Amino acid sequence: MAGRQQPIELFMPPNMLKAKVGGGLGGIDMAAMKRAEGALDTRKSEFADWIASDVKTLIDVRARYAKTPDAPSRDALMRAAHDIKGQAATFNFPLIARVAGSLSRLIGDLPASQALPLGLVDGHVNAIQVIHRQGIQDTNDKMAQTLCAELDARVEETLNPKKKS
Repeated sequence: MAGRQQPIELFMPPNMLKAKVGGGLGGIDMAAMKRAEGALDTRKSEFADWIASDVKTLIDVRARYAKTPDAPSRDALMRAAHDIKGQAATFNFPLIARVAGSLSRLIGDLPASQALPLGLVDGHVNAIQVIHRQGIQDTNDKMAQTLCAELDARVEETLNPKKKS
């Protein structure tokens, strides 16, 4: 082709995030990191109360759903499970986060027109209670791993009944 070619022009947009966090111009503010770690350490004593409160909320909304399995109680159950899923690892309970994630998946992926299998919901809630009560924080705990795997398998089986797990 005998046409006139235009030169290629490169445009590098400014990295606003890098500019805001000061990337490359001194690195991480270690004093700020120490203050953040200190603030987190002072709050750690409250973590036990927070996770206990979240577990109690889950138990309460589960009871509400069992009594009245309507959309608002299902939404409340989903919200409680999702909150625990997001916060439990911060509270040093990664296995509770895993079980709450499995429960969230069950509630979120099962069509709203289909009732939640209360036995499977109870299995999740009871597992969260046991893990919390026993203070199981080690993700390598064999009993908890087995329990998590079984709950995950039952959720998969419920959501995809034609597939064999």
